[in-house]
Amino acid sequence: MSNRGVLAYPSFVRLWLAGTVSWLGTFSFGLTLQLLLIQTLSANQAEIGFVRSAQWAPALAMGLLAGVLTDRMRRRPVLIASDTVTALATGAIGALAVTGLLTVPVLGVLVALVGAASMFFHAAHQSYLPRLVPMESLPLANSRIEQSMTAAEAVGPLLGGALVRFFSAPVAILFNAGSKAVSAVLMATIRVEEPVPRRQPDRHLWREMREGGSWVYRHRVLAPYAVSLHLWFFFNSAIMTIFVFHATEELGLDALTVGLVLSCAGVSGVVGAGLAPRAAERFGLGRVCVLADWLHPLAFLFLLTAPPGPIGAVLLVIGQLIYGLGAGLEGPLDMSYRNAVTPDRLRARMNGTIRSLNWGSIAVAAPLAGLLATAYGNRPVIAVGILGLVAAALILTFSPFRTAAMPSAYA
Repeated sequence: MSNRGVLAYPSFVRLWLAGTVSWLGTFSFGLTLQLLLIQTLSANQAEIGFVRSAQWAPALAMGLLAGVLTDRMRRRPVLIASDTVTALATGAIGALAVTGLLTVPVLGVLVALVGAASMFFHAAHQSYLPRLVPMESLPLANSRIEQSMTAAEAVGPLLGGALVRFFSAPVAILFNAGSKAVSAVLMATIRVEEPVPRRQPDRHLWREMREGGSWVYRHRVLAPYAVSLHLWFFFNSAIMTIFVFHATEELGLDALTVGLVLSCAGVSGVVGAGLAPRAAERFGLGRVCVLADWLHPLAFLFLLTAPPGPIGAVLLVIGQLIYGLGAGLEGPLDMSYRNAVTPDRLRARMNGTIRSLNWGSIAVAAPLAGLLATAYGNRPVIAVGILGLVAAALILTFSPFRTAAMPSAYA
């Protein structure tokens, strides 16, 4: 099916637009939150790690629960409620920062609320898409979503850096809140018949949670893929926790330059997502994902070796271009595969199970990286993170996922 064919589904287009606006705020928020900590609250690496941990801790506390509850509900209302809660919590951060009342502990509480809402949003979003387009169009639909997400990844940090540079970090945070509010309104315009999931007479919360975990970790292909992905999130988070601090404090880059550097991943990500469907057809879905996984440790070598000043900025740009290409190639393909091989009744739980440990690992890695960077410096933490990403790529390389393909009925 052509791209035009996918865009022929109005509900998909609305979901696509809502996601684009939401991700624009999300990718701006990641940078502006750290700049708010560094510039407004004078936080060190350990405090940055604490706040990042608070944002992702809900994944450990309620990630599996979010998947189970989402499977019991219609998904559009979950999406709208999640965006609304995120808009209110983010708006509170901006308002408190503007008035000078924001502290690191209060910020931790509010970003934890954002993290909890995000768990439900992503559980519903990834499980809702198969209702909006035919199953055989999932790779293309996910590719278009990945392109818009990576485009937002390109524009968001640059916009956030510009808002911080020319206005302030609190103003940039308020922009993030507005983007989530717009996304909620767009989600409310989607009109697709979505029946309320049939209530199972013998349903049991713990049994349903175990069923989602059993599906993932007993699956011949999904199990090694999930383990590799958990490792990737842990070590990627360790590096990204100190990325902005290292770039600003050690390499001497300003907010706008850091935003420009991070935006480069989005630019190459758009290219990668556009190439992903045809690359999978020609070389195989699994092989493309494996190749993409090896691009990530390569990308961070440029961060590890970057010197202060303009040359360092150039090396960071090259690294982020490589990083974004890998993410753009892999994202739509592995997401399509895991949803295609999972029954609809289990999709939210499958996605919630994988995501809870992915995001939960950030809650552990972020404060650990911050503490280690405070004690031993940033570069040793970056080096360990690179070795961890190599380990994740090795697991995927030597697993059955290497030969994974979309089920023949949908290929």
